Amino acid sequence: MTAPYSGTPFPLSASFQLPGRIVNLSGLSAICGPGAPAPCSILMIVSGGSGSIEIDGNQHVLTAGSMLCCSSSLPLSLNAQFSLQGVWIEYTSVTRPGDADASPLNNGRLHSSAPAAICSLACRLLQKWNEPSEDNPFAVQLLFTELLAGLYKLYTQIIHPQEHWLDRILQYIDEHYNEDLTRAQLAELVQVSPEHFSRTFRKATGRSFSEYLTLQRIRRVQQRLLTETQSLSTLALEVGYSEGTYLSRKFKQVVGVSPAVYHRKAKRIASLNFNHTASLRALEIVPELGVYSGWMKQLELVPAYPGLRAEGTNGTDLYRSVAAVKPDVIISYTLPGGREQLLPVAPVIELSYMQMGWREQFIAIADITGRKLRAEEWLSRYDELCCRYNRELDRLIGPRGTAVAWEVGGAAAYCYSSSYGHGSQILYGDLGFSPPAALLKQGLLGQGYLETAIEHLPDYNADHIFITSGPSTPAGHERFSNMLLSPRWQTLAAVRNNRVYLVDQTEMFYGFDPLSSLAQLNTLMQSIRSQIYMGHDHIRP
Repeated sequence: MTAPYSGTPFPLSASFQLPGRIVNLSGLSAICGPGAPAPCSILMIVSGGSGSIEIDGNQHVLTAGSMLCCSSSLPLSLNAQFSLQGVWIEYTSVTRPGDADASPLNNGRLHSSAPAAICSLACRLLQKWNEPSEDNPFAVQLLFTELLAGLYKLYTQIIHPQEHWLDRILQYIDEHYNEDLTRAQLAELVQVSPEHFSRTFRKATGRSFSEYLTLQRIRRVQQRLLTETQSLSTLALEVGYSEGTYLSRKFKQVVGVSPAVYHRKAKRIASLNFNHTASLRALEIVPELGVYSGWMKQLELVPAYPGLRAEGTNGTDLYRSVAAVKPDVIISYTLPGGREQLLPVAPVIELSYMQMGWREQFIAIADITGRKLRAEEWLSRYDELCCRYNRELDRLIGPRGTAVAWEVGGAAAYCYSSSYGHGSQILYGDLGFSPPAALLKQGLLGQGYLETAIEHLPDYNADHIFITSGPSTPAGHERFSNMLLSPRWQTLAAVRNNRVYLVDQTEMFYGFDPLSSLAQLNTLMQSIRSQIYMGHDHIRP
C-alpha cells in the first residue's frame, strides 16, 4: 500500500518561475501597466542595436547590455524598433498559497551592464524556444533557469556590492598575481578584518589565500610552458617569484612533476566545446574528455567513452566531469566565472570566439599539443583546395558578387559574419563573396549575426542565396513555403538567375573548426556546381 504524500507543496520561501512567452525584441511592441491582464514578470535583455523604451512616463535609451526585470504592472511602453536586437521574456511565479507571487528579480530598474555571457545565454534560450528539440526536451527549462540564476547573482552584486567582496578579491588576484600580495593588504582593500578574510576565503575556495595565490602563479607558468620555451628564472620573475629554483619546487608541489617534465610530456586534454574537439581530431588527437557535435557523431569521430554534454551542464557537474579525467590542460572558449572553478584541476586555455578565427584557434591548439607542423600542413592542403575552387568559380560565375547563408528556424532566420562561422567564413573569406549591402547597413560585421522574420528574407537581396538550414517545425515550414511563393521573393535576382541553393545541413554548418570548414567548403561548391551543371530549378515549396 502506498503511503500518502505528507510533504509541503513547495519548500519554505521558494518560488518556481515558468516561462510563458519568449520573443525577439526586433519589431516587438509591448504595453504594460496596472491594467495589464494576467499579472506576470517581464525580463528584457538587449543584445545589440539601439532603441528606446518608456518606463513610468520617462524615456530611456536602450543599447547592447541594457536589461530590465519588472512586473507587468509597471507602466512601460515599447514601440516596434527593427534595429533593436535582444530577447523579451514573460514568465509567472508559482508559489505556496499566501506567499508573494512576484519574481525576486523584479526591481523595476533599467540597468546597462548585462555581461556578454548573459546576452548570449538569452539568445540561446530564444533559439531553443523557437526550435524545440525532441532529443533534449528540457533544454529550454535548463537555459531559462541558468539565465535567472545568473541574473540573480548579477543583480545581487549590483545592489549589495559589499556583500560580495570576495568576487572582487578573486578578480584582483587574477589581475595582480605577479605582485607581492599579502593577506593584510587585501583585507584592508575590502575593509574586513584579516581573520574574517581568511575564514571567508578558505570557505569559498577550499584553500588559504597563500595556497590560492601559489596555484594561480603555477597555472600561469603551465600556460607559458604549453606554447613557449622560457628559462625558469624568467618565468619566476614573470609570476612573482624571485628565482627559478623556488619556482621549480612550488611547481612540483602543485603539478606533481618538474617544469621540464611537464613541458615535454604528452598532454592529457579536456576540450569543453565541439569546435576545439574537432580541431584536436584534425590533428589526430583524441581528448581525454571532449564535446562532440551531432555531425561529428555521424562521421563516427566519437570515441567509445561518453563525451561531455554541450549544454545544460552546471558548474558542479562540469567540474566533476573534467576533474575525473585528470587532464594536464583544459581548452575552452571564455568561461565567465568558470576558469576559477576549474583552477584546481588544470590550467585553462581560453580562446576567444569573436577575436580568433578557426584557423588561429587551430594553430593555437596545435601549439599547445606540440603539433604545429601538422596543423600547417593541414592548412596548406586546405588553401590549395580553396585556390582550385576559386579558379573553378572564375570559370563558372566570374566575379563573385554578394552572397548570404541563411539558417531558417521556426519563426526567424539567422545569418552570420565570417567571425561567427556558420559557413560565412567560407563565403566571405575563402571564396571571395561579399555580404549584401542591407546586411552591412544592419550592422552585421559589428554584431556578428542578424536575426529577422522569415517573411523579411526578401529584404536582403544578394547575387547568391544559400539556405544552410531549413525550418524544423510545421509552422516554420509553412511560413517558409509562403515566403518562397511571395512576389517579392520571386523577383529577386538570385531566384531569377537560378542562384538559390538549398543545402540544409544544420549540424555541419554549426561548426567553426577545420573539419567543419572543409566540409562546408566542399558542400557549398557542390551546391553551386549542381545548379550550373544540372540546371536545377530554383527552390520551391
